[in-house]
Amino acid sequence: MTARILVVDDIRTNIKVLEAKLTSEYYEVITAGSGPEALDAVASQKPDLILLDVMMPGMDGFEVCRRLKADPDAAHIPVIMVTALGDPEDRVQGLSAGADDFLTKPVDDIAMFARVRSLLRVKLMLDELRMRERTSASLGVISPPVPKLDEDYAAARILLVEDNPRDQVRLQRMLEGQFRTELTADGMEALSGARQTEYDSVVVSLGLQSPDGLRLCSQFRTTEETRNVPILLLVGPDDQKQLVKGLEIGVTDYVVRPIDRNEFIARLRAQVRRKRYQDRLRQHYQQSMEMAVTDPLTGLYNRRYMASHLATLLSQAGSQHGTAVVILDLDYFKQINDTHGHQAGDEVLREVGNRIVRNIRGIDMACRYGGEEFVVLMPDTDLDAAEVVANRLLHALSDKKVATRNAGELTVTCSIGCTSSGPSDNAETLLKRADDALYEAKNGGRNRIIYRSA
Repeated sequence: MTARILVVDDIRTNIKVLEAKLTSEYYEVITAGSGPEALDAVASQKPDLILLDVMMPGMDGFEVCRRLKADPDAAHIPVIMVTALGDPEDRVQGLSAGADDFLTKPVDDIAMFARVRSLLRVKLMLDELRMRERTSASLGVISPPVPKLDEDYAAARILLVEDNPRDQVRLQRMLEGQFRTELTADGMEALSGARQTEYDSVVVSLGLQSPDGLRLCSQFRTTEETRNVPILLLVGPDDQKQLVKGLEIGVTDYVVRPIDRNEFIARLRAQVRRKRYQDRLRQHYQQSMEMAVTDPLTGLYNRRYMASHLATLLSQAGSQHGTAVVILDLDYFKQINDTHGHQAGDEVLREVGNRIVRNIRGIDMACRYGGEEFVVLMPDTDLDAAEVVANRLLHALSDKKVATRNAGELTVTCSIGCTSSGPSDNAETLLKRADDALYEAKNGGRNRIIYRSA
């Protein structure tokens, strides 16, 4: 996976060393010699990942990271801080500023590339979600949200997977009062639980016995329900090789034993923030897709989606009876709006939509075609079977008045045109024939059904 990486350091020699290493692995490298230059480079060149030196004059790496994470256009870019500082307090400060990982000088090549690849995978997923959201916004479906970081961690659910009794006690004490923490010593029980419960992060001990820690992490990543949950791996100081393997198979972050409590909490909080951001993007995209295909008043599918779905139904081979179409139009609906107002009219339309859904089959699809017109698509349905559904719809509306809040109970009837497809039909010809039948029903006195064969 190639990517554009920004290297930030005030010492030119350090930049050259990292640039040579990254270029040898076919990454595109851009550089900056100070904090302000780094911010300008991010804005103008949109890197995929940033290697950021901590100790720089004027604006240090912590401040640069804070500014990047406060910028909605840059907050999703992974930041690895490169530092000669070994104090856990410095790592906590960096994590609190939004850093995703740390590398200690002199930089170990294997560790660096493992961390880079791991974070780039996360960035790739975020880019896909952000691109879908921008597409939705460009279509006018929904406006993109501001990625505000949620700082309420007490409700975050953390699953600890540790089979060493002493370490279980230590870990629980460390996280007491910080998160909603659950503990299990059984890896398969953890996987099963995570398939049923959505956790904000899973903490896995590398030394787990059944199954071993890395195998459990792999199973989390290959199971659909747990594929996106952040995994924090607990490793020993001599577990570099296993850690690199863990990052390759999808571990999100890690803590080295002996565990510093503040760093442990800071890393978990970082995972919770990222997951909430990812969840927000997914939820927002799902909402935008629902808005793109549904009518906001009735909740039924809209005309655009119906036309696409009908074309798909007609193109599918193997249907014995074709596709039936019902077009339903409310009688004298303009009088309801003129007499009782649009609020009453909207209540009628919503109730009509509800009655249509309650009186069609599970395989049928209802949509609001526009105004007071509705369409029902019935796959693999001939005209005789469609007649049963059409009659049920006619009586579902006329047999019971529609209650409104301010206009009382209103009598609502409809006219229906019904047809079923023939071998030469496409979506346009099928809808036209149903519409012609509807027009005949309107002219014939309303509150009736006209059928047209292919």
